[in-house]
Amino acid sequence: MEPTLLLVDDEPDIREVLDIYLTELGYTVHTAENGEKALDVFHRTVPSIVLSDIKMPGMNGIELLRRIKQESPETEVIMITGHGDMDLAIDSLKLEATDFITKPVNDDILEIALQRAGERIEMRRRLRAYTENLEQMVEEKTHQLLESEKLAAVGRVAAELSHTIKNIAGALKGGIYVLGRGIEDDNREYLQRGWEMVRGNVDKIKNLSLDLLNFGKSEELQPVTADPLEPLQEILDLLKAKAEEKGVVLRTELDTQIPPCRFDPEAIYLCLLNLVQNALEAFDEEAARADGREVVVRAFQPSGWAVAYEVRDNGPGMDADTRARLFKGFFSTKGTRGTGIGLTMAKRIVERHQGTIEVLSSRGTGSRFTIRLPDNPP
Repeated sequence: MEPTLLLVDDEPDIREVLDIYLTELGYTVHTAENGEKALDVFHRTVPSIVLSDIKMPGMNGIELLRRIKQESPETEVIMITGHGDMDLAIDSLKLEATDFITKPVNDDILEIALQRAGERIEMRRRLRAYTENLEQMVEEKTHQLLESEKLAAVGRVAAELSHTIKNIAGALKGGIYVLGRGIEDDNREYLQRGWEMVRGNVDKIKNLSLDLLNFGKSEELQPVTADPLEPLQEILDLLKAKAEEKGVVLRTELDTQIPPCRFDPEAIYLCLLNLVQNALEAFDEEAARADGREVVVRAFQPSGWAVAYEVRDNGPGMDADTRARLFKGFFSTKGTRGTGIGLTMAKRIVERHQGTIEVLSSRGTGSRFTIRLPDNPP
């Protein structure tokens, strides 16, 4: 369904011709012969698009544009100008007019301007839908977490989650703006940049949802007696292709003599998957070495423990500030790719097993994460 359109022009013949043409295009058209009457019609009909002449007796098109944008910033306003009024046309763009076209009105140019206005309306609609869906999704997941008492510090997590949502929504809005500039200027570079921004943040919405679902597994363990190498081997099989794609050697040092022990295989799988994925993604940073990339996954049985897992890489490493914040909720070093929940979840999983998780890292020396699990978790 095409949006409602308000046509404003003091020349009856032009109004009549454009009214017929726009109606044939499928628009619901309202007309006004001057700025004062246009405001009255605008308040009654709330059109999505206003098509207005610049030079009119009384309130001119520039003042009408200013008044409309003050009341309804999202209304798309297209200005009609004579060839000698280019300065006024440029002034209208400064007041956030969508576009301007010159008299005599060319049908093709008018259609292009209307198409741009429609695309801007659609982009805002999608942005609102993304934001509303994100807020609804987070509300649902938060409710599930509260129902099963998966968050001890509800206030802190809710505040940080709200901050994360606002960041994603802001980034989506920025991507939509860049897309809009690309459409307006017919600039493929802007279109590509805007699309990448939107796609990256939509992926982050998806990852946030999945991480929130998995976060619950860090609170309620279901321990069984099982082979501690089994979840690790599944992860290695899963990520082998990803490592090859990144040019990373994924090497293992597994003690096959470790006896079965009691732990939650699904929770430990999520924990180790996060660590190995993080190690592989460390090489995405600009400071990461291009050659000799290596991730080593080790499993062994230290004295006093049922099993220990070690994941180390020779990537760019982390500074002291990053290490200090690493296990705090909603902190991520991955930009739009990370949600900041994964390592918090890993720490909770290990703590619920009454185990330990440690990290050793510094800039330029890579990182090493070590997990130790007891034989009899609660």
